[in-house]
Order: sequence, then C-alpha cells, then structure tokens
Amino acid sequence: MKRFTTGLIAVGMLIAGTVSANATTLKLAHAAPQGDLQQKLAERFAEDVKTMSDGDITVQIFPQGQLGNDSQMITGTRSGIIDITMSGLNNFTGMMPELGGLMLPFMITDRDQAYEVYDGEIGQEASAKFGNFGLKVLGYPENGFREITNNRGPIVEPKDLEGLRMRTNNSEALNEMFALLKANPQQIPVAELYTALETGVVDAQDHPITIVQSFKFYEVQKYLSLTNHSYAALVLAMNQKKFNSLSEEQQAIIMKAAKDAIDYERKLSKDGDAAMIADLESNGMIVNDDVDHAAFQKAVRPVWDTFTAKYGDELVNKVQAVTSK
Repeated sequence: MKRFTTGLIAVGMLIAGTVSANATTLKLAHAAPQGDLQQKLAERFAEDVKTMSDGDITVQIFPQGQLGNDSQMITGTRSGIIDITMSGLNNFTGMMPELGGLMLPFMITDRDQAYEVYDGEIGQEASAKFGNFGLKVLGYPENGFREITNNRGPIVEPKDLEGLRMRTNNSEALNEMFALLKANPQQIPVAELYTALETGVVDAQDHPITIVQSFKFYEVQKYLSLTNHSYAALVLAMNQKKFNSLSEEQQAIIMKAAKDAIDYERKLSKDGDAAMIADLESNGMIVNDDVDHAAFQKAVRPVWDTFTAKYGDELVNKVQAVTSK
C-alpha cells in the first residue's frame, strides 16, 4: 500500500508539472544590447544550465542595463539582489586597482596571449581576489581589443589623438594613456555614450568593435582605427553565498556551462571580426588598420611605469612572461 501510494504521488507530480523542491532561479544581468555577443553568451549559458540540471536551475537574463549600470549591477551581485553579472574587468578595479595591470596599453597583443593570461595561473590568482568582495568568478569572457572611433580622422600615430575629446571608461591606465597623448579624456557611462557622441559632448571613444556595432556608434562616429591598444576582458561573476548554497553537482553544472558559453562567445568574437568590420564599413565608417603600434608602445611606456610605481611590478612581470614567449 505504501509503495502504491508513493507511486501515485510521483505520477501526480509529473502530471501537474510540479517543479523539483531543489528548483532555483538565477538572475543574470549585463549592460550590452540584445544583439551583442554578451547576450549570446548569456543565452547559451542559460540553455546549458537548464539542460544539464534537468530544469532544476533556470537563468533569467536581464540585458542592456535593465537592472542598473555596471557599478549598480556589481553592487547588486555582491549583495545578492542579482545572482550573476557580466561586466568589464575595468569595472571591478575600484575594489582591486592592482588588477588594472591586466589592461595596461599595448601589453597583451593577441588573443592567444590573452587566453593564456586569463585562463591560467594569472587568472586564477585574480579570481581569488574577488572572493574578498563576495563574488565567485565563473570565467573571463571576451569583449575584444579596444579600438578608437572619432569624427576627425584616422588614428595612425600618437599625435593623431592630440586635442580629441575622448570618452574613457574608469581604467586608470587608459585615462592616463589618453591624457599622456594629449587627448582630453572624460569618463562617461556607456549607457550615456551614444547621446554624448551625438551631441558633441565628446568626439571620440574606445571600445571593441562588437560594442561599436551593437550600440550603433557607427551612426554618430565616422572613423574606426584598429589600434588594438588594450585587450578588454569581461568578468562573469556570481554572488559567492548563492554559489555556495548550491549542491556540488549544481556548482559543477554552473562552472561547466560558464566555460562552454565563454568558449562559444570567444569563438564568435574571433570568427566575427571581419564580418563586423565589413558591416561597420557598409554603414559608412572609414576603417584603417595602418596603425604605428611601435610608436604607440614607446609613447605609452610611462603609463606602465606609473602603474608599477603605485602597485608593484609582480602582476606586470607575470603577464610579460606570457606575452614575451
């Protein structure tokens, strides 16, 4: 009788579509538009988590700053209001300024170097620091190499930046770089950048080409120069307490799904560069890749010196050990 009753209960649960007692819903927030690669990563991650957990874990995605700007989303994730956020590494350097060494201009020069840095020992050591702020790093997606757009003309050598009103993010190193090269850096949130460019508050900015495309900066910028001046990594980070509350099996699912989604997004980024550039050109942008990287590397060296004087050279030396291979 007991076995029969148990069987009826199980069948009844299936018929009613009752979810598992262990069912969990996670909120994932990011600032990019729905057409951006960050959204594609989020969708792949959500799909894989749901499949691998047999529906026990569902990921709700909130793109385009629906839950706040980058700073607000990071704060929300630390407090547990948001479960997972995806944001540029630069947005975490207010808490961990020493990690700015990973974004020093013209240090990382190709994707293979970047992946070795972020997926290896250096990235693991960086991830451990996030735990001090209530965050569990799930991985480092790719935003891409930062390029410069403006409305004055192609950027080929350092002097071409002189006098440009340059929107910058909150990276100490990049702000110092543009100031050193006699541009006029101004920090403006990315959500406000299109309007700032449209109204002439600034006449230049730097972002990876996927952001130039997805935010439609081609509508308000004429020139795109492929300077590749800084590799921009994203951070996919989860509230540490929420992650710890999951079973070991569920934690493994989250980590596996994150890795697979990051690999997927990186491949889309790498394979899509040419198509994105062609699309930007078709929308009227003039693109140049004849940038004098050697001249830029020499010109920005004082930025490295300032950083190491302030935060030490340990991280920089570790990165250079990778990039000099």
